[in-house]
Amino acid sequence: PRSHAMLPATLKLCCGIAHDHLRRLPGLKITAVAAIQKDVRGLVVRRSCHLPSRIPQYIQMLMGKETATCPEPDGDVSPRWLSSVDLSYITQGETALQRALSILQQHAGWQAETMLGTGATVSSASFPGLGKVFRAEAVLAVPVGRLHRELFERMEQMPRWNPALSQLKVLQRMGTDTLVTHEVTAPSPGNLVGQRDFVSVRHRWRRETTIYLVGTATHIEPLPLQEGCIRAESRLSCIVLQPLAGDPGRTRFTWLLCMDLKASATTGTKFGVFSLPKGWIPTSVIDRILPQSQADFIKHLRRHLSATVCP
Repeated sequence: PRSHAMLPATLKLCCGIAHDHLRRLPGLKITAVAAIQKDVRGLVVRRSCHLPSRIPQYIQMLMGKETATCPEPDGDVSPRWLSSVDLSYITQGETALQRALSILQQHAGWQAETMLGTGATVSSASFPGLGKVFRAEAVLAVPVGRLHRELFERMEQMPRWNPALSQLKVLQRMGTDTLVTHEVTAPSPGNLVGQRDFVSVRHRWRRETTIYLVGTATHIEPLPLQEGCIRAESRLSCIVLQPLAGDPGRTRFTWLLCMDLKASATTGTKFGVFSLPKGWIPTSVIDRILPQSQADFIKHLRRHLSATVCP
């Protein structure tokens, strides 16, 4: 049957993804996963006895979920596959990753931001389609694996050690490397900008010993509601964790951040003794808040890492 002939071709396509230069092409992984799902689904529905009892492990890793075993004639023939919606979230994550990689390769044009006594340096540059992007850099005295666990695998625990957050919840998982999250900032007395919440795709990618944790705004149904918050957007966030050369017990931490804080549409904004036009936040305020939030995050992260024992 045609499906039997097509399966080897799709497997070869997936093997090609293991090559670094191919893995960096946006959408290739998505195309391969979709092709495998189509071919294997056809074989399962036809109750083919030519399928192995389990799809090979590297295919499971690409698909992000274990597939069902070959069903008995009267068994369930609808194993759980990644849906088109799941694939769209993965595509969003991979597209954001490609954009972040492009920015990381640009070394000229960054201007230093003033951050004193934080143990981090912050710089900024403007990019078409994004606007101002802030880049925070620091060296943390823990290995990459520890930071990866704290910032991705245990992200829902962040509000326990980061006072800027009141809630961070994983709404949906697409395989092992892509999540949709809802994040709520903590209320703060005298906070000029006010409380915000974000719905984002978060995507993880590893290249050799470096881990990339990327995020961007997305839409999910039903949308989580948070009373008293303004729904803001993360245009791009990318944390890069890289072992320090000559000292794998320490990590070079780099964080790109670009946000749209979405000024309130119903209330005015007070700036000092002045009342600004309704729904408007000065760019100068945004440009001060975002780099400071990065520096504060790194400060709280350092404190948390030094106060907890490595599991």
